[in-house]
Amino acid sequence: MKKNTSWGNVADWYNDTVSDPDSYQNKVLLPGVLRLLNLKSGQKVLDVACGQGFFSREFQKTGAKVVGVDISPELVEIAKKNSSSEIEYHVSSADLLLFLKDASCDAVSVVLAVQNMENIAAVFRECKRVLRSEGKLVVVLNHPVLRVPRRSSWEFDEEKQVQFRRLDGYLSESKEEIEMHPGKKDGVKTISFHRPLQVYVKNLANAGFVITRLEEWTSHKQSEEGPRKKAEDKSRKEFPLFLALECASS
Repeated sequence: MKKNTSWGNVADWYNDTVSDPDSYQNKVLLPGVLRLLNLKSGQKVLDVACGQGFFSREFQKTGAKVVGVDISPELVEIAKKNSSSEIEYHVSSADLLLFLKDASCDAVSVVLAVQNMENIAAVFRECKRVLRSEGKLVVVLNHPVLRVPRRSSWEFDEEKQVQFRRLDGYLSESKEEIEMHPGKKDGVKTISFHRPLQVYVKNLANAGFVITRLEEWTSHKQSEEGPRKKAEDKSRKEFPLFLALECASS
């Protein structure tokens, strides 16, 4: 994972966004990730691309021993400041986890991060290396079918009064610069990699994983009152934002 994919340049903004009680992290991702991981007290869990420690702190509440890693020193600093000293944080790329021994973790989570990682083959191999044979990997990403950077968008059919998802491409892999602050003039950007679903499945299989569960998670938000509210709210429940993969060793 290259340095320019880091969210460290907007660490404070990202911390505020994730910590919002109405954020996707709080309302959609956290309940699903906790359910899929099903952590038990005393288990060791690795939070890959832990950011400012939001999920790491929630994992600790289950009684698990938590290790967090992120490429951004700025975000790791925020994580340490806001977390218990019992959570172990490291600054490192996800494709080379030198601080962890083989078969040392019961679970690994990678939440909303693989789309910002270039070498996912190495990332998944490292996840497999550090997991015990009966361990579990949970990966959550922006839905690769419906959220293609620069090639997908919301559109509205006035005649049918239907909001729909438009796709201008899917199978071709791509690498796009994405503004971290849409609508603002600070110019801070990160890199997002689009890959079709089959690429993720192949890389997981090559690393020694099988997918044991696949779930698609929708938005919890609702539109304000207006002529398109009904159509917009319906489309949110028809087109999922996130894809969750539960994986075990093959």
